[in-house]
Amino acid sequence: MKRMKGLRGGHRQQRGVVLYIALIILVLLALIGVVAMRVTNMQERMSANYMRTNQSFQLAEESARSVEAAINAAVTGASGTYAANQEVCSPVFDPQTWAEGVDTATATYTRRIDTCFGSSSSKIGTKLNEQTGNIYEITVLASDDNANASSTAVIDTIFIP
Repeated sequence: MKRMKGLRGGHRQQRGVVLYIALIILVLLALIGVVAMRVTNMQERMSANYMRTNQSFQLAEESARSVEAAINAAVTGASGTYAANQEVCSPVFDPQTWAEGVDTATATYTRRIDTCFGSSSSKIGTKLNEQTGNIYEITVLASDDNANASSTAVIDTIFIP
């Protein structure tokens, strides 16, 4: 009988411990839930930013390809020439400076660069003052939304028809 009294006395002393442990576990679970929600929110914002960036890049690619098609049609067509935005080598063109100065959501700039150097692999051995053919630098700026752009991409490419 003495044993039973000792056990009962110890049991009475531990009555509130389970409540405290359960509360601590609930607080930890709540913290884990809040952290998981914040991580999910951050990942959602990151994927939305990636989507907008990818969309502006794809629009810039599309614009560059349409300029290439226009150049190709003009060069192989009846006129045989394409009038670029810049036909001479000077002044030096910097795509980044150009893009920073553009105030529209979509813009293109073409520059004929074959006159900027003396020869190409197909013209080696000919006179240095002869043109090497039609070589164009195409710079395109495009945004994900024309009205309210949140992402902008600039592509600078070389096109030889």
